[in-house]
Amino acid sequence: MTLLMPPRLTASATSLGEAARQRGLRVVQLPTFDVPSGLRADHLHAGPSFADAVAPRLGIAPLEAPLGWLADLPRAFTQREIVIMSIEETYALRRPAFIKSPNDKSIRALVYPDGSRLPGPDAVDPQTPVLVSDVVTFDAEYRLHILEKTVHAGSQYAENGQLKLGPLSTSASRFGADLLAECGHTLPTAIVVDVGTTDGRWAVIEANAAWASGHYAANTDRVLDVVLRAAGPAADVAAHDRPFIRAPGPSATPSAGDT
Repeated sequence: MTLLMPPRLTASATSLGEAARQRGLRVVQLPTFDVPSGLRADHLHAGPSFADAVAPRLGIAPLEAPLGWLADLPRAFTQREIVIMSIEETYALRRPAFIKSPNDKSIRALVYPDGSRLPGPDAVDPQTPVLVSDVVTFDAEYRLHILEKTVHAGSQYAENGQLKLGPLSTSASRFGADLLAECGHTLPTAIVVDVGTTDGRWAVIEANAAWASGHYAANTDRVLDVVLRAAGPAADVAAHDRPFIRAPGPSATPSAGDT
């Protein structure tokens, strides 16, 4: 098996590649977004723009959450109002809101004072979907690497908005298990879900593609299990996961690889 990686690697991606080699996988880092003639690969770990460029040519199927997954969650799991809309609709907002792209970083994730501060129609397709959320502060944040509706690996990655790595807490793991018991069927079998506490209550922060996510302090080998399932041969994708295969978007700007 071959794991494909992009031109630029984060420390997280580098350690994941080392874990893959120790497992006996061949790891290939491409110098550009071009796929060399004759290259064969089974899996990838990279950012969305690299995946869009190479996955269709190599028969790799990257899995991701539905665009509106976060907005469709019960309020008990989000602790805030979240809606999905076109960026054109957000221009009418006249209140602060946290706005981001659902599954990539094309629209920078920020608290915007109002809709007029977003990229305009001269820079972004007006129909580009964005998630619009109430502004909340997370006290502690954790990344859960999900495999087959279970928390397979995880770690803390932030505290009070600042990077702070640490072990996965029992409470975070339990909240993840509760989420998956009720909503696991709405996700692919391999995915990353970030969760945290806000005003003492557990909430989902967002879902991320496992093949494009850093692992922070989680067990690298167990994270690799999730990555390999999240972006593998299209011919091997189970029926449940087929609706979650990422559709390549329009031409994208090259990215570093991890989120």
